[in-house]
Amino acid sequence: MSTSPEESDLQNDTAHEPGLEPKLELEAGAEAEPAPEESAITAGEDLESEETETSPPFEIQSVESDRPPAAEEPAGPQLQKDEGSRTFTMRELLNELKTDPNETNSPYSQQSTPQHTAEQDIAAMELIDSVTGVDEEGRSRQRILTYAARRYASSIARNPGDYDALYNWALVLQESADNVSPDSTSPSKDALLEEACKKYDEATCLCPTLHDAFYNWAIAISDRAKMRGRTKEAEEFWKQATKNYEKAVQLNWNSPQSDRVLDVNYVQALNNWGLALQELSAIVPAREKQTIVRTAISKFRAAIQLQFDFHRAIYNLGTVLYGLAEDTLRTGGFASAKDVSPNELYSQSAIYIAAAHSLKPSYSVYSSALRLVRSMLPLPYLKVGYLTGPPVGTPIAPHSDWKRSQFILNHEGLQQLSTDEQKHIPQSLSNRLGDMVNSDGRVIKVNIPDIVSVSTSADLTLPPGPALCIDTIHGPVFLIADSWESLDGWLDAIRLVYTIYARGKSDVLAGIITG
Repeated sequence: MSTSPEESDLQNDTAHEPGLEPKLELEAGAEAEPAPEESAITAGEDLESEETETSPPFEIQSVESDRPPAAEEPAGPQLQKDEGSRTFTMRELLNELKTDPNETNSPYSQQSTPQHTAEQDIAAMELIDSVTGVDEEGRSRQRILTYAARRYASSIARNPGDYDALYNWALVLQESADNVSPDSTSPSKDALLEEACKKYDEATCLCPTLHDAFYNWAIAISDRAKMRGRTKEAEEFWKQATKNYEKAVQLNWNSPQSDRVLDVNYVQALNNWGLALQELSAIVPAREKQTIVRTAISKFRAAIQLQFDFHRAIYNLGTVLYGLAEDTLRTGGFASAKDVSPNELYSQSAIYIAAAHSLKPSYSVYSSALRLVRSMLPLPYLKVGYLTGPPVGTPIAPHSDWKRSQFILNHEGLQQLSTDEQKHIPQSLSNRLGDMVNSDGRVIKVNIPDIVSVSTSADLTLPPGPALCIDTIHGPVFLIADSWESLDGWLDAIRLVYTIYARGKSDVLAGIITG
């Protein structure tokens, strides 16, 4: 595939956010940010803080999710054993630090922390004490973190089984690592992250259901992996990070929490899991790469299906598909009719990147990537493909009356093309003609504002195949996709267009596809 002049403009933009969440997105952040490497990943903080660093040309970067707030909870009775997933803010920490630590009694288990020693605590405090911020704000923040660490150390000294204090101390170490000056050599950022990992390990040994600890532990491991480039040691770190993200996702899913907490933490963990897999795929042997990439795709897609406006996961899915297209083109992996061609992968990538930009047009990373992939869209449409539908006005019809025909999707809706309209579609977008519409010229059309829901269908009265149900204010519209992979693409595309409409950003999408 030929490259456009804009490709060299792509930046490896990453943002980082503090907190109990994804540090992993290749650069821990609040949602998800791009990663540096060929179709690689980079964890970022808050996409709002567009700190960018230039990446090699012809590269699309991934973006991370939100990080977990560090040292957010005071050591003490704030967190009960059944509250292991509660997220605390820095304000709560500051308010708690105003109280006397001796006023409360620890409710935690009295059992000893496995392999916990006073020497480890002393070493951890020495590391924190030696950290100085880069500027006055950083120095002020570090003073707060140091004070918090002493509180947690005191709590653990009184009760080695206080997993809450261990967890929050790990957060302090992790946040202190972010406070280390880029030019500083003592202490090293890696040493602080290593100590944080030890504390997370101890906390999860005491409380195996502490999913936030597994999540932040994975972020810390990912940060250590990024320091090691494309080495065997980095590969092992990325593998461990993916395992911890998997554990965090499993525990979060099973935890008795509110839907809001599940949506935020669970979805971000899925996004970061996908980013870690994306990084891992760049290191492992070629024979393992495609399996890992496919798994990463499934994690990003799962995150999107839970939160349709999660622009970071949407963008990351676009980057991983772009990378897969590049690899397929380079290695000639497109060997059979069942395989997705590089051109189709590029087109799919462009859909997600266009959607991410539509939802977040102010983010420069998305704008740069869009300049590269916009020409890969079937302009002036967002998506063109085949679906099998019933005769217009007859949703319940004999299977023999259902016809496979070409459909287009844009910012206004989904529409079946008439035979005449297909003549205006470039041949490259139409691999089969004939049997396109009803004999009377009527076509199936669904306007985006009329959509109520979009889902798969298991209705046994439908023709065999992956079925799609678009429920509208006028009634359901059933269509059959060519394959399950094709069905996923249609589901995502229609849902994203509707989400963009619901967020009042249809004009942005219209500008992308119509020029």
